[in-house]
Amino acid sequence: MTDSVPARTDGPTVPTRRIAAFALVALLVGVGITALLHVLPSSADVDPVRRTISEYAHRQHRRLFETSVLAVALGSALVFVTLAARGYVRRVSVSTVCGALWVLGLVAVTVFPKTDWSVGPSVEGTIHRYASVLAFVCLPFAVWSAATALSGPTRWRRVAKALSLLAGAWLLVIVGAVVVMLAGGEPWWRSIPLGLVERLLAATEVAAVLALVSGLLLGDDHTPEKADPLVRY
Repeated sequence: MTDSVPARTDGPTVPTRRIAAFALVALLVGVGITALLHVLPSSADVDPVRRTISEYAHRQHRRLFETSVLAVALGSALVFVTLAARGYVRRVSVSTVCGALWVLGLVAVTVFPKTDWSVGPSVEGTIHRYASVLAFVCLPFAVWSAATALSGPTRWRRVAKALSLLAGAWLLVIVGAVVVMLAGGEPWWRSIPLGLVERLLAATEVAAVLALVSGLLLGDDHTPEKADPLVRY
């Protein structure tokens, strides 16, 4: 038994359009602050090729890092809420569940700081690591599922799907490094330019969410029964 959402053909309703617009602003704020962190004098010693983005949490502008991540989390949450409210996906679906895990992972990254290796391993650092893995792995599934259900201009669906696949490719680079390490190679975080790969992965995934926002702003309301079964359930 399913819960139907009445279909509309007159474009996004005002409330959901505003939510989508606010999501866009939040995402862009998060991206802007992250970019700013890369050029601040206090962050000059953070190598963007080798050091991960979370390294900024151990610098002077930790609050900026946390704000940027939380802004992306907020914008992403609003995107997936809007997807369900507009009737593109079920409230409990691949898209909303994976989207929620992405958001929760981002929030956890700000609550539990990355391990400061100048001090030694920590429980907080371990939670941080697994939370980031959870977020990065779940987002491509959430975007692909949501993009399948989007109506309106097909280019945004294609862009979102392409970006979700590209994100998966960056994840495979990391997985490959881990496999090489397990086979007797050097540590995975040294065998690849981890900071660069993570930045490319993060940029790709945020761009994929931005593509969903564009689809939401330009698309029509949707009836769940018309969505792909994987998306609906």
